[in-house]
Amino acid sequence: MTLRVLHPAPAPDGGAGNGTVVEADTDEGRARLRELYAPPAADWLRLNLIAAVSGDAAGEDGTSDTLSNADDRAVLAAIRDLADGVLVGAASVRAEGYRVPRSAQLAVLTASGDLSGHRMDPERADRVVVVCPASAVDRVTETLGPEVAARATVLVVEDVDGVVAPSTLVDRLRGHGLRSLVCEGGPSLAGQLLHDGLVDELCLSTSPVVIGSGLPVFGRERFDPSRLSLSQLMLDDQSALYARWLVADGPATRR
Repeated sequence: MTLRVLHPAPAPDGGAGNGTVVEADTDEGRARLRELYAPPAADWLRLNLIAAVSGDAAGEDGTSDTLSNADDRAVLAAIRDLADGVLVGAASVRAEGYRVPRSAQLAVLTASGDLSGHRMDPERADRVVVVCPASAVDRVTETLGPEVAARATVLVVEDVDGVVAPSTLVDRLRGHGLRSLVCEGGPSLAGQLLHDGLVDELCLSTSPVVIGSGLPVFGRERFDPSRLSLSQLMLDDQSALYARWLVADGPATRR
């Protein structure tokens, strides 16, 4: 599990101490990843997504699992460790199942309240936050199951015809104390956050495969272009790429 930093450019001497090589399966390497991915502000919203070279968000099994590898999971763990909350849409919970992260809280947005298929441990359910309209609360309780529902927090927000505005979602989570957020999808939620100009940073892992899964990494949401600047790029031994893109006109620049 070796990651090589390609950008910013390594020091000319290529010395081992300059941080250009990260052994992701060691304690030192895991600590280095947390340094590399530390958010620059307390209020920060990043997307952390994986896609095939073809732009697909799902691999041959219909989920992101077959696009990922051990290095990608190490990067994912570092990013999660640095966040107050890991944000996902209910469709991702249903399609891939979701466990509660080891440190951050798990925040789930649902309009319908259907969270069937989750794999949340009741022992960690006190770190589960569900955001939904009032009309979905009963369904949330039902599909979470009694043990998880008893310990999870449900934040009720206003909706328009069953749709929760992304800005309402982010404001409600920040008001709950989740200031540093990482959204792991799905594609529709990621696209909506970009559409509404709420994203500070895009962390994109590119899996070295092309596939026609029919699931674009940003869904089918239409939005205006956002200018990006590459702040970091790493390469692993399997030719997967790990990029940090700063959104030039993101929320941090407007504060």
